[in-house]
Amino acid sequence: MALKHEPTTPQHSVQNALRVLEIVARHDTGVTDAEIARQTKLPALRLTTLLRMLRREAYVEQNADGAYVTGPSLTRLGAAQRRDQVLREKLQVTLDGLRDSIGAAVYISRYEDGEVKITDCADGPGTPAVNEWVDFRSSAHASAVGKSLLTQLDLNGRRDHLSRHKMARLTSRTITNERVLLNRLAAQPATVPVLDLQEYAVGTVCAAVPITAGSAVGCLALSLPVEHAHRLREAAETLNRGAAPVLLSLAI
Repeated sequence: MALKHEPTTPQHSVQNALRVLEIVARHDTGVTDAEIARQTKLPALRLTTLLRMLRREAYVEQNADGAYVTGPSLTRLGAAQRRDQVLREKLQVTLDGLRDSIGAAVYISRYEDGEVKITDCADGPGTPAVNEWVDFRSSAHASAVGKSLLTQLDLNGRRDHLSRHKMARLTSRTITNERVLLNRLAAQPATVPVLDLQEYAVGTVCAAVPITAGSAVGCLALSLPVEHAHRLREAAETLNRGAAPVLLSLAI
């Protein structure tokens, strides 16, 4: 199944972050931001933003001279015998932080073997997860998660999915016309969050952004009760900005 390869900000940020981490890891005694800039050729503002994110996620830290060295998160990954478990724990911490900063339940979803799968979730008493009243695998046409994943497939991939999953009317807002849905998916900008305004479930609004790594199709999403719908666009923008650390946790 062919995929559309459209650049998005989180993917570019993670590629640059990995370059920075490689440079820092090669300098045991530390490396200055000027030297990192020289080697990466990144603009000053972009590098400053990346280093701030890497410090916040504890992948790097600064020594007394201000030089950058590997941080505890990266050290634990390098030394861990149970690397997979450490990665999962780091990912969950990142998701929990994003949940708290947005004030909404957040999810990671993948498109695997032709199906929508929710692989990770961070919710809580004040940020409840959406009630999966219809299996997410059969409701990609209605959910923000599903639509975000479908936008990352080519036209044949989208049609293949829809041919295997009937577009049922889940609410009065659900799109059930395949042509209309395909046109909307084709027009969706890669860097703009996909929204679900009570299309999957009455009483819930959602947003999702792509976090594709290589050929793996994925997305990061949030859900809010409809009484908080006025916060959705701002929350979606925060989600988009927070996608890079999540993707880095998946890619490192």
